[in-house]
Amino acid sequence: MRVVDLSHPVRTGMQVFPGDPHVRTRTAATVARDGFRVAELHLGTHSGTHVDAPSHTVEGGADVDALELSSLVGPARVVDVPGCAPGRVIRWADVAGQLDRLAPGTIVLFRTGWSAHFGTERYLEHPVLDPEIARRLVAAGVRTLGVDTLNPDPTPTADATGPVALPVHEVVLGAGGAIVENLTGLAAVDRPGAVFAALPLRLAGMDGSPVRAVAMWPDAG
Repeated sequence: MRVVDLSHPVRTGMQVFPGDPHVRTRTAATVARDGFRVAELHLGTHSGTHVDAPSHTVEGGADVDALELSSLVGPARVVDVPGCAPGRVIRWADVAGQLDRLAPGTIVLFRTGWSAHFGTERYLEHPVLDPEIARRLVAAGVRTLGVDTLNPDPTPTADATGPVALPVHEVVLGAGGAIVENLTGLAAVDRPGAVFAALPLRLAGMDGSPVRAVAMWPDAG
């Protein structure tokens, strides 16, 4: 089985959504001193490559430990949207030709190449999805959507005030689905038939979790 990692490494100081907890790691025990090694982690539920559960934006929605794991493992449909300008709105007409004959349970992943800007200010100016795309995917039976950006919706600046508008989240999470954000390396998923998986930690009552996202397919060798 060929397995491709689609996750950003989790490390101190890594880029997060504006206002989210900063990521910090610290050595808590060492082999030399204690006979074993342990690290302490400080991070938010949406650090790095992660999954949003419905409760992230839906009052009373399912928490991440209640998500059906089967909805986070399934056949991948990678949608290519190269050459995006900062803030571009990707519309249904741009991608409809790549989304025909979707089977329920397909996991749709949008490959914009914007993950190349991860860790820079430009990463915050990512392309976004028109909510019509989310509505059509949910109607087709898609329960999980993934992006190689910080957010399928516009990301506000650090000094923005008031509630954040998250229309794609409202559609997908409002239907009980999940969104995987901050994917990377989607160019390696270069053939049909790949299976995608992004399993969260079983964090009781939490609204999301970092994941180790991967794509898998039989090794022809």
